[in-house]
Amino acid sequence: MARCITMNLLLGRKTSLGYVKQRACMLVVNDSFPGPEIRVHRGDTVYVNVHNQGYYGFTIHWHGVRQPRNPWSDGPEYITQCPISPGTNFTYEVILSEEEGTLWWHAHSDWTRASVHGAIVILPAVGTTFPFPLPDEDETIVLASWYKGDLKAVVDTAMETGIDLPSSDAYTINGQPGDLCPCSSETTYRRKIDYGKTYLLRIVNANLNAEVFFAIAQHNLTVVGLDGAYIKPISTSYIITLPGQTMDVLFEAKQPLGQYYMAARIYWTEDAEVDNFDHENATAIFEYNGNYTSPTSPSFPSTLPSYLDYFGALKFTDQIKSLATPAYPVNVPVNISTKMYIVVSMNSLSCEHSGCDSDQQIATSLNNISWANPGIDVLQAYYRNLSGVYTTDFPEQPLSYYNFTDVSFDPEIVFTDQARRVKVLNYNESVEIVFQGTNVLDHSTSHPMHLHGYSFYVVGYGFGNYDNVTDPKRFNLVDPPQVTTFAIPRKGWLAIRFTANNPGVWFWHCHFEKHLSWGMDAAFIVKNGGTPETSIRDPPTYMPPCRVSLNSHVQDFDANTVKQ
Repeated sequence: MARCITMNLLLGRKTSLGYVKQRACMLVVNDSFPGPEIRVHRGDTVYVNVHNQGYYGFTIHWHGVRQPRNPWSDGPEYITQCPISPGTNFTYEVILSEEEGTLWWHAHSDWTRASVHGAIVILPAVGTTFPFPLPDEDETIVLASWYKGDLKAVVDTAMETGIDLPSSDAYTINGQPGDLCPCSSETTYRRKIDYGKTYLLRIVNANLNAEVFFAIAQHNLTVVGLDGAYIKPISTSYIITLPGQTMDVLFEAKQPLGQYYMAARIYWTEDAEVDNFDHENATAIFEYNGNYTSPTSPSFPSTLPSYLDYFGALKFTDQIKSLATPAYPVNVPVNISTKMYIVVSMNSLSCEHSGCDSDQQIATSLNNISWANPGIDVLQAYYRNLSGVYTTDFPEQPLSYYNFTDVSFDPEIVFTDQARRVKVLNYNESVEIVFQGTNVLDHSTSHPMHLHGYSFYVVGYGFGNYDNVTDPKRFNLVDPPQVTTFAIPRKGWLAIRFTANNPGVWFWHCHFEKHLSWGMDAAFIVKNGGTPETSIRDPPTYMPPCRVSLNSHVQDFDANTVKQ
């Protein structure tokens, strides 16, 4: 079935939260934060006409949607399209295939997704049902970040001067920080529930830079889905979710009538001595229907882990397994044709333009390559065979080997190069990637890696330096989680596998917006197969034209200058 939706992105005023003393602006969709939910069935196609009524360009990405043979509507800026300019519109064709459960959409231009995002609810195909008992109701829960002031201006200044990017001022649940923040005491999100009913929570972590613990006071949770795919049920008193992840979570309303907080708190994976992060807890309230005396304050979840609860995060993550049934099989590649070992790192770049605060600026890299956006999108250059936009020499191995998880300040390791190097894959190749975390500059943290155009199997992860002899013996090839976003552990490694059977240009990157902005991203080009059915579709009749943003740093490698 095909559906048509219109999105109007316009400049909204930050007036709902009282602690924002100055009236500041942010882009929102259809005058709402979070944006509108898209509700469809498995296998549907959705046409979304996006009108830009703001003051700068942006794109929209359909996170977790594979878009078979259709990279033209995937959305990442300067990878598969150029921004939709102010006063113009563009229609995305969102093609759903095997996805089922909860996904989401968000802006994919700079930090615009802070306020431009919403859920995609994908119901079972007509005539089918869930692989678990039918819930009585469902409810979408969007976890997000709130920033005071003009976030775009702050980010533009930070990127111009080479200084650190901003941290959020609060976390939100369905647009509100909750009544632990005085500014939100009258507007806290509340949901009425009935005793005895089962609710399916569709949880989206739309935070820019935060892994988040989530719990409901005195209620147990059963996780049944992750990233648009079903998993073996996990019974738990809390969850942890990465930025970019979505989860389907059941809970039964069987506690004494009353009011109960649901709460979200950051999981901090950097050094415990570094505490310059947002410590606010976001809350919302489940209220039972019925006759009872309301408490002075709702019950708070005692099971919500602390900011630094490494073991709590690991305990939950270790339980994630694919459903792996005849109706929902796994197909893990076994005979691997391409192996990549990718070192993920914090770095420095020389800062030579006039806006720099010093001679160095913060950077990130994959195999010591820090991505720099081109002036036109990579997909257009590939499809039309345009030269000078990218090179096809992304390294399959690190440029140098060292003790990756030890502290390093060696200039040969610390300093990285900007480039636009992509990795080319033949159609139907079986790919294994091992991502290796590092401790360069004494800055180790987890990295939620996201791959566009595909879901992938997480066959293993661990801590320390990856051992290519012993660690593969522990790979899970039976029921590994099939996801679109998963974290490299701090000072650890992550092994994934997928089959390159979706031709096109596909972005892959850390889903911490800071790290993406600094260059922890790259792209695959998956070549066409031998038939029209295994080749990229023809482009739509209209794509947004490419114009370099005034506030974007676009490296011109021929002239070796920075256009502003």
